[in-house]
Amino acid sequence: MQNRRSFIKKSLTVGGGLLSSTLFSFSSSIKKEGMKPIMISTWNHGFGANEAGWEYLKEGGSALDAVEYGVRVPEADPKERSVGYGGLPDREGKVTLDACIMDHKHDCGSVAFLQGIKHPISVARLVMENTPHVMLVGEGAKQFALANGFEEEELLIEQSKKDWEKWMETSKYKPVINIENHDTIGALALDADGNLAGACTTSGAAYKMHGRVGDSPIIGAGLFVDGEVGAACATGLGEAVIRTAGSAMVVEYMRMGKSPREACEIAVKRIMNTHKNRMENLQVGFLALNKDGEYGGYGIRSGFNFAVVDKKNGNRMEDAPYKMEW
Repeated sequence: MQNRRSFIKKSLTVGGGLLSSTLFSFSSSIKKEGMKPIMISTWNHGFGANEAGWEYLKEGGSALDAVEYGVRVPEADPKERSVGYGGLPDREGKVTLDACIMDHKHDCGSVAFLQGIKHPISVARLVMENTPHVMLVGEGAKQFALANGFEEEELLIEQSKKDWEKWMETSKYKPVINIENHDTIGALALDADGNLAGACTTSGAAYKMHGRVGDSPIIGAGLFVDGEVGAACATGLGEAVIRTAGSAMVVEYMRMGKSPREACEIAVKRIMNTHKNRMENLQVGFLALNKDGEYGGYGIRSGFNFAVVDKKNGNRMEDAPYKMEW
């Protein structure tokens, strides 16, 4: 796992020369001709997600498959301590997972407070495709997963257990989102047919209260897709995103004609205004992708980065603009 503190550095070196000098600039509105297919994903673990998703997109596959199978990569990686297998547990030492997925037709599925299942994103897709519901939670979500062929597994790896036991010595619950605890991977894709999709999956904030659910599985908060406009996803403190219906708000600003970057910035400013008396250590970042393949991101604080992959420039990391330094 890469050191999370590296995200607050002003420069980022990516091995193999994959960081192109021709990256899009976010200092001004993007007016370039959109490209498709394209996929964007939050944080460094979005790089691996993009690699997997691009295998589908480059062959003409669907955006929905790209985002699902893309985020399954960090879900299965024990070195990723904030997503899926290997994720840090809650206060009681339980790894609980949340995820949602959505396509261009407003079809969506979600699971929350799911335990013992490595790939909640795939369970969420089955909820979308095989049930009349949008969200299943807790034991009901687990029963649904097992009935559909998923295997129950122990998700608390030894290192996460040791970290939890050390935390229990003091039990100081002061999570710092963005430096040591990303809590989410969100992915958005536009395929060759012009269809959008998004996925979001997480093990949630480390050492959260047992039963806590953040924004990641909530359609309109952690993720929202409108095939006529665009898609958006969120990362950071979930409670702040939920209070403002963050991702839906970003899409609505794009509907009003704002660029993806502009829409994300407006949503960030709105969260800052709503939480002006609760700004200590508050970090939220948004990603957005419109139907033309234009993309953008914005964070409250420095350090938020994301991966982008397309045919022209390949897979690379970009730093999002922000309002405040840490």
